[in-house]
Amino acid sequence: MIVTLKPTNIIKTICLSAAMMLMGSASLAENLIKNNAFDTNLDSWWGTGNVTPALIDGQLCVNVPARTNNPWDVIVGINDMALVKGEKYGFRFEAKGTPGGNIRALVQMPVDPWTAYATVTKPATPEGDKFNATFKSIVDMKDAQIVFQIGGSKTAWQFCLDNVELNSGTDITQYKAKTATNVRINQVGYLPDGPKRANLVLDKFAPQKWFLIDAAGGEIANGYSKNMGVDPSAGDDKIHLIDFSDVSATGDDFKIVVRNKKGDDWVSDPFSIRADLYKDLFGDALSYFYPVRSGIEIDGKLAGVKYARPAGHVGIAPNSGDTSVGCQTAEFSQTVYAEPWTCDYKLDVTGGWYDAGDHGKYVVNGGISVAQLLASFERAIAPTGGVPAGYADGSMAIPESQNGIPDILDEAKWELDFMLRMVVPDGKPHAGLVHHKIHDSTWTGLPLMPHLDDRVRELHRPSTAATLNLAAVAAQASRLFMAYDEVYAAKLEQAAKAAYAAAKATPDLFAPAEDGNSGGGPYNDSELSDEFFWASVELFLTTNEDVYKADFMASEHWTAPQAKHYAFDWGSTDMLARLSLSHSLLEMEADIQAQNKAFIVAQADKYLDIQAEQIFGMPYDPPKGVYDWGSTHLIIQNAIVMASAYEMTSHKKYRDGALEAMDYIFGRNALNNSYVTGYGSHYSQNQHSRWFSAQLNADLPHPPKGSLSGGPNSSIQDPVVQNLFGDAGCPGQTCYIDDIES
Repeated sequence: MIVTLKPTNIIKTICLSAAMMLMGSASLAENLIKNNAFDTNLDSWWGTGNVTPALIDGQLCVNVPARTNNPWDVIVGINDMALVKGEKYGFRFEAKGTPGGNIRALVQMPVDPWTAYATVTKPATPEGDKFNATFKSIVDMKDAQIVFQIGGSKTAWQFCLDNVELNSGTDITQYKAKTATNVRINQVGYLPDGPKRANLVLDKFAPQKWFLIDAAGGEIANGYSKNMGVDPSAGDDKIHLIDFSDVSATGDDFKIVVRNKKGDDWVSDPFSIRADLYKDLFGDALSYFYPVRSGIEIDGKLAGVKYARPAGHVGIAPNSGDTSVGCQTAEFSQTVYAEPWTCDYKLDVTGGWYDAGDHGKYVVNGGISVAQLLASFERAIAPTGGVPAGYADGSMAIPESQNGIPDILDEAKWELDFMLRMVVPDGKPHAGLVHHKIHDSTWTGLPLMPHLDDRVRELHRPSTAATLNLAAVAAQASRLFMAYDEVYAAKLEQAAKAAYAAAKATPDLFAPAEDGNSGGGPYNDSELSDEFFWASVELFLTTNEDVYKADFMASEHWTAPQAKHYAFDWGSTDMLARLSLSHSLLEMEADIQAQNKAFIVAQADKYLDIQAEQIFGMPYDPPKGVYDWGSTHLIIQNAIVMASAYEMTSHKKYRDGALEAMDYIFGRNALNNSYVTGYGSHYSQNQHSRWFSAQLNADLPHPPKGSLSGGPNSSIQDPVVQNLFGDAGCPGQTCYIDDIES
């Protein structure tokens, strides 16, 4: 008997998944799939309505139609697998594809949100292959599904399946990341007049002889490594330091070679020593924003052919669009808020940037991103008032280029205009406050192009945090746009003042942590004194009005600032205000400038002290070694503070500190991994994204060159890393895998 289900009853979304692992030696207590080899029939197996499973040569085969959009548009599967919480399972199967296609195999919940407990993602080839994964069940479930998602192909192909196993009692080998070399360096390289350090990771303490070799094989320098002991954030290995800062040679394809008495060589990845080492990184990083724009067609001539796509969320079927979006229902709000909340209006909230790899748009994340673009521009023009070439109109590949406005401001404007649309209209409850976020009513699966998202879009309740973010960045942008568009600058100033007033009138409307269970993250923040400080500083720098000066000087972030192990992030914004004060063109009292400078320098000194204690040279040592979500971002923010201290003091130690922080980002770390796509020999390229999803669909691209991965996260908050690291956890630096499902 063949059971065929209608497409409407099949998976529309996948929320979470688990990682593929190598199988350990298995104790095959029981295969839960009784009809697993298809010797005589296909009993219990089903397919979506667009395929007809057939028995061919002892295999289950289906002809996969062409031009489906999503992996879950074509599925074969089997129901009613009983999972036991805490039990360890082995998931195995054999498959082939003619001429070939993508497979996404999951052991999952049978209903929305279709939570997956194991995932195998790999192309099927005509030759056939064996696939396997292990996982530890986190639930008791009598009716789990095994599904093989095989849709999303532009061309038709045949999928054949055999010998499917779901074995309980499976041994799981403890995961340990494989690294290409024991010699960890900045895989991009080093500046000629900057620090040049590497690490050697070994199982021995004895100093090791090292050689710096150039591209021709010539010896440039040599010395002995210094035993630095064990770094708990990296594991149990003994770590040595190699310092070649005195080298003045320049060029490409240098390598560090370490030779021991056995004659074995440990060889680093190649790297450069050049003054123009990072000349392309600025432009590559900025070019990330255009391909993640919402509400506009992405032109392949600008973004690159593989990044071209139709406009997302403009109301063209199956998209409901962002042109007229209502609020969460009162019924749903009862599960999230202390008091029921909804609204009787709809807003046009098109535009902005998609965030976090999904199709959501979050004002507080937009706020820090806009702020840093604007701060980069303001810092660049501060010395002379002129616009450097890298910031000029025409410097970026965006549609607005050559419009008389510096391109970096044009890019910031795309998000600013979205934020302005998120304001609650006059005459409505919470008028003047800003909606915290907009996203789908439920989670969507991977991969999913923005224009194919068919979920209902919802405005979420306003928040004081979102309102203060708008106040801060609108004020900041107003003073920078004044030289190019006075009307828009005036509009921004008015919006900033109105938002600040609304926030002061409602200072404690918080986004709840519970509003992150369906369709998007919560980005909750209940400590807003830093946002008030930031907004008042930006308004003061733009208006020079005493009322805003009085507010920021009365803030605890001015009178009694507290040092932190990281400088700032989306939820901790006081340092953004400090940095704006440091490079503002506004004439202000000498005591304000001096006090602000003293705080930034003191904070930079704190990060230098932390850096000096870190064997891998990063200015980051979180409490109890627990690496934060977005740890790479926090390391870079600390480096920004050190770079700012260098600009203020001209003391080389701060410049060196900022440069050495980037060594960690580009591969001098426990995993020998560069966290910037396209930079180095081994770099992250499978960041969690619904359309930069080459790992799942070869027709889609990887994230653009210059994209930053969030890096290690000790909380191991998704099933991928939970299955990898299990109950044992992981040392901070190692809590990472370059997998799109993580």
